Amino acid sequence: MVADTQSRKHKHHAKKRVKDMKKSNGSGLITIADSLSPITEQYRTIRSNIQFSMVDRELKTLGITSAEASEGKSTVSSNLAVVFAQSGMKVLLVDADLRKPTMHKVMHLENNQGLSTFLVDRSESWRDGLHTFIGTSNLTIMTSGPKPPNPSELLGSKRMRELMMELEEEFDLVIFDLPPIVTVTDAQIMLSQTDGCVLVVHENVTNKNALLRAKELLTMSEANVLGAVYTGVERTKGGYYHYKYY
Repeated sequence: MVADTQSRKHKHHAKKRVKDMKKSNGSGLITIADSLSPITEQYRTIRSNIQFSMVDRELKTLGITSAEASEGKSTVSSNLAVVFAQSGMKVLLVDADLRKPTMHKVMHLENNQGLSTFLVDRSESWRDGLHTFIGTSNLTIMTSGPKPPNPSELLGSKRMRELMMELEEEFDLVIFDLPPIVTVTDAQIMLSQTDGCVLVVHENVTNKNALLRAKELLTMSEANVLGAVYTGVERTKGGYYHYKYY
């Protein structure tokens, strides 16, 4: 009876989390809020284009970044993770923005453990920072954990490289939500190690000079840039999200 009661409580909390996500993420986590919307279909198109672009090379790790803040990279990261998981892949979404993490808010999760706690404390297991995503099967979330004083050093550490290799063994695809590449060096460090990279560009938000600088930094880091997701387009211009190659 006790086990049965706990099971019912768990299912109740799970359903409540899904409802909360749908209420608060009508425009953010749209792939969960409205699976039949044109925007969700655009994300499926982005997923297909990414897969086609890597036809000659296995895609196990994907980094998502932007030139500067507030350009929608976390929204793109979370929605892409959902549609990849919905295709049957075992996906891990990692909040690797250790300076300004947002994924735990988007997903309504606790953030007392995560990537930073594993990188700092060798007694920690990376599995301790994992959260099963209730909205769709096959998707797991690794939150950022508490903000550390040295994000760049942690992301560039040997322990981080070892973690990435372990995650590649465990999951079909690992998506890293990274900090803006122009603002800090964290994204450059990570993108030199990922199989692919997508740059998020927001209409009327992204600064042209910052975008050009982002392209320079991506080249310097030898990132494998698959393309850009262009967001914020008015509906009259053909939809909200478009995928474009450089």
